[in-house]
Amino acid sequence: MSKKSKEKLKIIPLGGLAEIGKNMTVVEYGNDIIIVDCGLTFPDEDMLGIDIVIPDISYLEKNTKKIKGLIITHGHEDHIGAIPYVLKKLNIPVYGTRLTLGLLKNKFQEHKLNTDCLNEIHAGTPFKLGVFKIEPVQASHSIPDSVSFAIDTPVGMVIFTGDFKIDYTPIDGDLMDLPRLATLGDKGVLALLADSTNIEREGYSMSERHVGETFKDIFARAESRIVVATFASNLHRVQQVISASEYFGKKVAISGRSMVNTIGVALELGYLNVKDGTIIDINNVNKYPGDQVVILTTGSQGEPMSALSRMANGDHRQVHLVPEDTVVISASPIPGNEKTVFNVLNKLTEIGVKVIYQALADVHVSGHAFKEELKLIHTLVRPKYFIPVHGEQRHLKLHAKLAVELGMEEKNIALGANGTIFELDDRGINIAGTVQAGNVLVDGLGVGDVGNIVLRDRKHLSEDGLLVVVITIDKQDKSVIAGPDIISRGFVYVKESTDLMDDAKKVVEKTLEKCGDKNITDWGTLKYNIRDALKGFLYHEIKRNPMILPIIMEV
Repeated sequence: MSKKSKEKLKIIPLGGLAEIGKNMTVVEYGNDIIIVDCGLTFPDEDMLGIDIVIPDISYLEKNTKKIKGLIITHGHEDHIGAIPYVLKKLNIPVYGTRLTLGLLKNKFQEHKLNTDCLNEIHAGTPFKLGVFKIEPVQASHSIPDSVSFAIDTPVGMVIFTGDFKIDYTPIDGDLMDLPRLATLGDKGVLALLADSTNIEREGYSMSERHVGETFKDIFARAESRIVVATFASNLHRVQQVISASEYFGKKVAISGRSMVNTIGVALELGYLNVKDGTIIDINNVNKYPGDQVVILTTGSQGEPMSALSRMANGDHRQVHLVPEDTVVISASPIPGNEKTVFNVLNKLTEIGVKVIYQALADVHVSGHAFKEELKLIHTLVRPKYFIPVHGEQRHLKLHAKLAVELGMEEKNIALGANGTIFELDDRGINIAGTVQAGNVLVDGLGVGDVGNIVLRDRKHLSEDGLLVVVITIDKQDKSVIAGPDIISRGFVYVKESTDLMDDAKKVVEKTLEKCGDKNITDWGTLKYNIRDALKGFLYHEIKRNPMILPIIMEV
């Protein structure tokens, strides 16, 4: 047996484990690496001012020469959103289906990246990258052109399901290729990495077509305009809205930048069926009677700057909601977004519009497999080893438990977190340490320049405010020429706290006198003493702890 054949396969998730979003997994054998997906997630509440969160690719930067390519399962942001940022550091080819590449090209234009690295792949047509032979397998999800990957490695077949559901009546007619998965299972599958998002949900997910029937019922009863908010990338849902609108002879206007961009790409590539004249410019929406208009918009997650939020706040330029309108929120809140979604719902209710959401009607179905669908995949694939992915810790453990219930031995199931190195061959699977993994925060044009210290300061400022102490000192004799002046921002309203501010000024003056008596000329020490004295005084007086910023100027 050659030395190479004795090597173990490494699978290293850099995102998507113990979290939902930011999906990215490294598959490594010897000197060859391929990457599966490269997504983003959105910031937590404590990540103040952060726009998006992408995976830490330090491990890949150290192993750039080994990387043969990046393969993408589908075009959702949690699977492609980080690619433009990663490609600014890694010069590697990218492989995806036609729609996925179409969405990526839009991003590349925004980031001024060359699209020559993009390579189109097709379900059922294998291709090679290094030692890996990769077969895209048709999947079913809430966006067209989704695939799973069957990756033939020197130690056996590894299957990544990607995001999927089993929809027997899909909108685009592309059924998940269950027969191919069964055939691969018959040949022998070393490891399965499967979507765990909906492991808690019993039974089977509803077909997307069920939402279309609900839309028809809502559209038939609506008195005036209809506003439908959904994810821009959920093109099957977009198609349902357009089809229902055409059924009732209504026009469709599109609002929201991401919705306009995504629908533009889908129309250009032929992934939406739309009759001539159905889509109208949002600027012309008021030229039509209300009962002839449907507005398709972003904002299903209550994002503050989204089109739906602006409508709810009365700030939208083209759309002013009135009580006769109907608003349909065709999505479920992503965990953590519940409060912002409910805020929008409450504002819409105040306006008096009729609001329909998932709790009231079947206006949303999940794009992820429920428990019985997951059972079917396990039964068809029959892997030797199983690594649950795409889920929080509770999802991963429940999915592992399901695999045991289906007959898999616990020793053949591996649970980990981002950065875990899973090593496997035909003799076993084990955890062989970790690599650096975590969050890289993107704030505006800055990537990774905001870390824990900056976030801590932002949190401090947001909770306690800021006091700036300005002092001017003579360069020659070190005497105080002007000040101390104290400026409050987000701490107290100065006009109503004059006594407190006067006393704070006296505390600083006493500190300056003491430092002068001790002949302290090191400005760092002086600033520390001012900050320490002022901090103690303010906490004693009003139990608050603002950020204190002394500024000393020499003239």
